[in-house]
Amino acid sequence: MNSDSKVRFNRMKRYLAGHTGLIGSGLLRRWTAAAQPPLIVARRELDLTDPHAVEAWLMRTRPDEVVIAAGRVGGILANASAPAAFIYENVMIETNLIHASWKSGVKRLLNFGSSCMYPKHAPQPMRPEHLMTGPMEPTSEPYATAKWVGLCLCQSYNHQYGTRYITAIPATAYGPGDNFDPKDGHVISALIRKFHEANIRGDRVVTLWGSGAVRREFLYVDDVAAACEQLLQVYEDSTPINVGSGQSHTIRDLAETVARVVGFEGTIQWDRSRPDGAPEKLLDSSAMHRLGWTSQITLQEGLTRTYRWFLEQYDRSFVKEQACASS
Repeated sequence: MNSDSKVRFNRMKRYLAGHTGLIGSGLLRRWTAAAQPPLIVARRELDLTDPHAVEAWLMRTRPDEVVIAAGRVGGILANASAPAAFIYENVMIETNLIHASWKSGVKRLLNFGSSCMYPKHAPQPMRPEHLMTGPMEPTSEPYATAKWVGLCLCQSYNHQYGTRYITAIPATAYGPGDNFDPKDGHVISALIRKFHEANIRGDRVVTLWGSGAVRREFLYVDDVAAACEQLLQVYEDSTPINVGSGQSHTIRDLAETVARVVGFEGTIQWDRSRPDGAPEKLLDSSAMHRLGWTSQITLQEGLTRTYRWFLEQYDRSFVKEQACASS
């Protein structure tokens, strides 16, 4: 980045929606450490599903850029249990933020899609031209449809109003700030908690959903944050851009690696009556690589960092629970 770009970047007034979520908290850490803290607002102060509240807030604050890291996310169980909530909340958040950004004069916006937008049996690795060429995975279709709406909104506002709204499709992110609820979390966070609590209870067997044979791509949250910064600086195309590590892993291999990191030495069993999801999800991230970004954190290192962070949070929660129980 040249000196003029650095000055422009430092003066940029940016609103980060969803700063407490996984990707949002990663972006907040990165920008705060670089002395470029974004505008943030607590959920209790701004309901992103309320169009009038969102428009009023953006009209008042007038950011130059908006990053939409807010939304309802979760794994297979969460998506299957609450499909209406997943499609409604995500469509409302995206619609409100994108429309109000245009009305308040925001020219630059970063929206997030999801790898589950791709067809269940898409060619591997998946490229943007594969989108909408076949049916999506049924368990995540409501969420994926909401993400498709966000992409179409960005493209439509660019076409009609000349905005510069872009959409990134990241691989499954993980790391500090993730949701470790075994029912609502994504696969890595759910596995970490399952194995950790199995150790605490002394369990010798952990049962996991599916066959373990499907393949997934994972990206450490700090790598996602670095990619987002790069995109905001240089990417100008309405075509969605994939952001991935370029490596996929079977869920079985992932589970065994997480077990080693956590120190679980028991047996892993697989419940094949439970759904697997799409057989493979690997993104073609060559366009992102041409912009000069590649992932830096290996899966092993990322899992180790994530478990270390989880232990800090888990210990704090336990202390807090004990204090409440004794009061």
